[in-house]
Amino acid sequence: MLTKTMRTGTGAPGGVPRGRHGWQRRIEELDPVRDHEEIHRITAGYEFPWDYQRSLEFALFRTYCVPTISELLQRTGEFEKRPQKRYDDTALLMAELVEHGYDSERGVESLRVVNRMHGKYDIDNDDMLYVLTTFIYEPIDWIDRFGWRRLTPNERLACFHFYRQVGVRMGIRNIPETFEDFYRFKAEYERTHFRYTDDNHRVGTYTLTLFCSWFPAALRPLVAMGVYALLDPMMLAAFGFPAAPRWLQNASRRALRIRARFVRLLPPRRESKAARDPRNRTYPGYPVGYRPRDLGADNDKQRGARRRAA
Repeated sequence: MLTKTMRTGTGAPGGVPRGRHGWQRRIEELDPVRDHEEIHRITAGYEFPWDYQRSLEFALFRTYCVPTISELLQRTGEFEKRPQKRYDDTALLMAELVEHGYDSERGVESLRVVNRMHGKYDIDNDDMLYVLTTFIYEPIDWIDRFGWRRLTPNERLACFHFYRQVGVRMGIRNIPETFEDFYRFKAEYERTHFRYTDDNHRVGTYTLTLFCSWFPAALRPLVAMGVYALLDPMMLAAFGFPAAPRWLQNASRRALRIRARFVRLLPPRRESKAARDPRNRTYPGYPVGYRPRDLGADNDKQRGARRRAA
């Protein structure tokens, strides 16, 4: 059962624990099936908020290596015309589910927006399953490599059960029932579906340009090379991107590991950052003054009117 503070998203579940590994000890006291929402909120909002944000950026990037997915995104024109807005919509809607729970008022509202956006298109169920896998396994892989500690078995299973339940509420069919089976689906799907197409290249380029736009113009060529350095060979081939020099690959990974050693020295986080990103560009100040229903709306004036009426 979720604690009151977790359901409202106003504070740390059960209070802030003592010591750098206090949250980890709290997680070990919980059940990864029954308490998966609480565990995942602690992991993503308190222990690894920066890592989760970065890893999910690359998780979404990874889905654009699938021709049927990139073709749909290219056809809608969203990534060409409004890449920042689509990025912010996706990131904030998923963060709402983590922060408040998928069956909370804000969680139900967020899922309603997600389902409405997806309902406009005829999307293959296996494509939906694959996108769901990236939200589970990409952060796990990232944190194992670059996090200030490795994830515990409870955290891994909680992440699986959390997104499995999100998938059920999105109407995704045939979701595997075990962590291992879903991972096998992901690996086989990538093996059979990742291949180069022009749409992959276009959508990947729009996304890379978006990432670079967050930095001063003088740094953007280096940022692009840094992104190439963190993409695996399958992704580089599917996008038609060049491989970064070996020295830059090593330097990028070394920099992330140095950051992890620094973060390891910090005290436990006192407030969740799951749904609080000060760098969000589309919805300044979010979540203050916004509801999940404001996300993904096509008409900015209508969104503003709804916010004023709330």
